[in-house]
Amino acid sequence: MERQGTDHDGNLVGTLLDGRYRVGSVLARGGMSTVYRGTDARLQRPVAIKVMAPRFAADPAFLQRFEREARAAARLHHPGVVGVHDQGVDSSPAGERVFLVMELVEGGTLRDLLRQHGRLSVPLAVSVAEMVLSALAAAHREGLVHRDIKPENVLIGPGGVVKVADFGLVRAAAEVSSSTGDIILGTVAYLSPEQVATGAADTRSDVYATGVMLFEMLTGAPPYSGETALSVAYRHVNEDMPAPSATGAAVPTPLDDLIVRATRRDPAARPPNAAAFLHTLQALRADLGIDRVPVPVPVVAARVSDATMIDSLDHGPRGTRALHRTDLVGGPQPRRAGPPSRPAPQDDPYLRERIRNRRAFIAWMLVVLMLASAIGVGAWWLGSGRWTVVPDLTGLPRGAVRTALAAADLTVILAEDHSDTVPGNTVIRTDPGPGHRTVRGSDVTVVMSLGRPRVPTLAVGSTLEEAEQAIEQADLSPRLNPNTAKFDDTVPIGAVIGLQPASGTVLAVGAPVTVVTSKGPAPTPVLIPEVIRSPAVPARPSR
Repeated sequence: MERQGTDHDGNLVGTLLDGRYRVGSVLARGGMSTVYRGTDARLQRPVAIKVMAPRFAADPAFLQRFEREARAAARLHHPGVVGVHDQGVDSSPAGERVFLVMELVEGGTLRDLLRQHGRLSVPLAVSVAEMVLSALAAAHREGLVHRDIKPENVLIGPGGVVKVADFGLVRAAAEVSSSTGDIILGTVAYLSPEQVATGAADTRSDVYATGVMLFEMLTGAPPYSGETALSVAYRHVNEDMPAPSATGAAVPTPLDDLIVRATRRDPAARPPNAAAFLHTLQALRADLGIDRVPVPVPVVAARVSDATMIDSLDHGPRGTRALHRTDLVGGPQPRRAGPPSRPAPQDDPYLRERIRNRRAFIAWMLVVLMLASAIGVGAWWLGSGRWTVVPDLTGLPRGAVRTALAAADLTVILAEDHSDTVPGNTVIRTDPGPGHRTVRGSDVTVVMSLGRPRVPTLAVGSTLEEAEQAIEQADLSPRLNPNTAKFDDTVPIGAVIGLQPASGTVLAVGAPVTVVTSKGPAPTPVLIPEVIRSPAVPARPSR
């Protein structure tokens, strides 16, 4: 008989989701979701099924964002990205279940590999990092930011193939976890300082997390540790990450320096995206003569990453979880001796201070609420909640534009223009400009650079109007000089023979381009006969 309920552990083993996906054994379980081995009954293929926690199914905002992020992840076609096959909501008497159907990767995770080997050799760590960065580079080009890079989200399949899982899911959960921005959602051992401090994340946040993960591969442990997740998050914000060699690991100095650069607290000091990080790492590997090596498959049962493995520390620094950003104000949690039971407030000065602060906060909140009621609906409507500020995108690469504007609740309209100073595929300007206050959800026109203009290619015999139009579309200035016209036996009079400078020449914006026209066939030479006679010799007079 077909089983439709949950087992005694509360999971869905045996359930048929959406009448199509048969749920098998549990692969991984975390605070956000549980991952099962499954079977697509329609196509008869193995899949991995991620079922989100029940609290998410009741949130319409999450459902909308979950569907949007799943569609975006499904558009990623890269051998290093775990494929997304389907997403949906299964309704049953037990309630609604939000699920995501993914490619099943038989093998293990990078966490499994680290458990087996401890620290990895330099060639192996660099090989894994290059494949992770290649997958992230493809996502960044599509405007996607992962936000939760960690060893549990790096899968190693047959043949040593390395794949990155869970694109966009943390963002979908984070955006509905708190309306105040006070919730930190992610894995604190790998969270960038800006994610901890403000919740903002872009391509450089993924660069930071990959740098932390590379540090851990080379040393056997992440750079920061602490008794609580908050204490680890506090260190990310307030301490500069050490070089791997500072722990005693044998790491070449250039690689040491690159990891330190990728994990700077200031995002502007890091490589701007995964592609830049990958390019630098590949050049470094070539300079140092580091061999590419195959990645060994961990000898464990296949798992698909979520927060952690079933038996791992789900609520520790390595688990995906929610934290209150306001708890970081007082610094990391103090070390407490004795049994883990919570001490009485009167015995712990830290707890007494927390209680006093909470009472003061409640009192001030009551004052603020009374003032807000007196001001009324008009003041609320004119308040800052409706507004956002256009970020400064100047010089940002094309792939990061959508993410940066989405973080400010704005949408993008792309335009293109030539520029003598701004490199191609980077932002020249925006309309409205940086710092402009605008309503959330508004459109922002982003002008991307096409680089310096090139002289266009024209077919011989084009009309003068066609030539002028092509030159103007290339942001150059057409010129017509009668002295440059040439005779041509095949091109009609007034038609275009070519351009000066030649097609493909790189020029400055607005530079002149001369249109060379035809004067038609050259005139045929005419032979004029000689008509001049010798003067007559006068006759001699007769005698």
